[in-house]
Amino acid sequence: MRGATSAKWVAGAVIVAMAATACSTSSDSKSAGGKTGGNITVVLGEPQHGLVGQNTAESEGAEVLNALFTGLVEYDNKTNEPKLAVAQSIETTDSKLWTIKLKDGYTFHNGEKVDAQSFVRAWNWGANQTNAAESLPFFDKIEGSEELAPGKDKTPTATELKGLKVVDEKTFTVSLKAPFSQFKTMLGYNAFYPLPKAFEADPKKFGEAPIGNGAFQMDGVWDHNKQIKVKRFDAYPAEGRAKLDGVTFKIYDNLDTAYNDLRADTLQIVDKLPVSAMASVAQEFGDRYIYKPESAVGYVGLPLATNPEAFGKVEIRKAISMSIDREAIAKTIFNGTRKPADDFISPIIPGYRKGALGEAGTYNPTKAKELFAQAGGIPGNKLELGYNADGGHKEWIEAVANQLKANLGLEVTAKPFAKFGDLLTDLGDKKYKGAFRMAWSMDYPAAENYLRPIFSKVAIENGSNYGGYVNEEFETLMANADKATDPAEGLKLYQQADDIIIKDLPYIPVFTYMSSSAYSKTVKNVEIDAQGRMDLAKVELN
Repeated sequence: MRGATSAKWVAGAVIVAMAATACSTSSDSKSAGGKTGGNITVVLGEPQHGLVGQNTAESEGAEVLNALFTGLVEYDNKTNEPKLAVAQSIETTDSKLWTIKLKDGYTFHNGEKVDAQSFVRAWNWGANQTNAAESLPFFDKIEGSEELAPGKDKTPTATELKGLKVVDEKTFTVSLKAPFSQFKTMLGYNAFYPLPKAFEADPKKFGEAPIGNGAFQMDGVWDHNKQIKVKRFDAYPAEGRAKLDGVTFKIYDNLDTAYNDLRADTLQIVDKLPVSAMASVAQEFGDRYIYKPESAVGYVGLPLATNPEAFGKVEIRKAISMSIDREAIAKTIFNGTRKPADDFISPIIPGYRKGALGEAGTYNPTKAKELFAQAGGIPGNKLELGYNADGGHKEWIEAVANQLKANLGLEVTAKPFAKFGDLLTDLGDKKYKGAFRMAWSMDYPAAENYLRPIFSKVAIENGSNYGGYVNEEFETLMANADKATDPAEGLKLYQQADDIIIKDLPYIPVFTYMSSSAYSKTVKNVEIDAQGRMDLAKVELN
């Protein structure tokens, strides 16, 4: 996709050939009831871009980056609260000028110290529109960002954000254009990872074998459509050091194949289960089946800007929404492992309101048909619904298609894209004009993150606003919410912005995700965070 914000567009596994991958236990030694050492294999889909935090806005690349990099903060797997990681402290008195001090002990995998400049280097690169990085909108709040990102057909007049100042080796300050109370919370997102000096020599080459500062380091280069191998970084701070010798991210394009490999124990962890497994996975895997709320929301996206003839009227969008039986999809397609969506904000995030979608989220085919007819319908009475075929979405997309046919009398065609990246690229290039399957998993635990990266103006050219939605009232409410020094007042304003999105329905929320993961008997201490990522540093062999 084009430059943009990050949050992960939730894909699903993708495919290809793979090398044999059973776990091994070389150099094992006992540790706290488990074993250190050994190698395992886990599921992955082919990432969309090179493995650079500032240019990754989808789930598969983020999964690998989570093993290779450590940010200023990280999020508690149970509470989602941000906690300091590389940062020793992050302080402010006005939510506008922030002082960040770093801990000792973190180095990149090539031995270079993680210092203040390594964060400034990374953020300057991500903020420069010349690099077309996915993360660009995340730096929009920093003073001087408009000089690096002046907009389409304009040339940057600076290469460094004037709001970033290196004070000393372990300290830097960040001056924002306006107070933003969520700034510390967002710093755990991969857009804010540091980069070593080596990145500057050849960013593209770097993305094939990145030098990070995380608990694992690359073991060779990315073998596209096959695998990415990482190994333990022994110079990582002892408290968070990985237990395993190495992990192979095996790239799949078919979740059923991955699940069968898990059952055969040639794959040890699968954090994306196929629909076909939903009815039996709990019984088969018992306490090795992880089922808990996850941050992602699944949508039907609508290309408002590129196809206004079909989707420009809010009545049409509302009719489509009211034609979808969310409860039936959650129960019959996902066997109860998804929950019907009733807000644009995930239920696990402060600011979520039960039933916020109101009438638009209520299945009412009779009224939907009336609205659809009154609005004049869709040209040609035909609708195409695109989805990525590598992520287990065929079944629910076809169910939505059938419901739209039955309830609106539309001729609906479900269009598969081979890979998630293919769909994103066509949307980003504005080539695809059909409705499309989409999902959003949080970059960081804040209501704001479910709104700005997907529906703001800044996210159209440099972000994930694939629909091209624009509403000035929404923009104003978001800006006012950012400035609020009282968290409760800020949250109230974000909810008002959410109300604008609910009224306009640029996307149609269908379900919220539950984390459905499973692992083999050969591993233990498997945890999945709210962003759907495996915490691989904690995993041990049994």
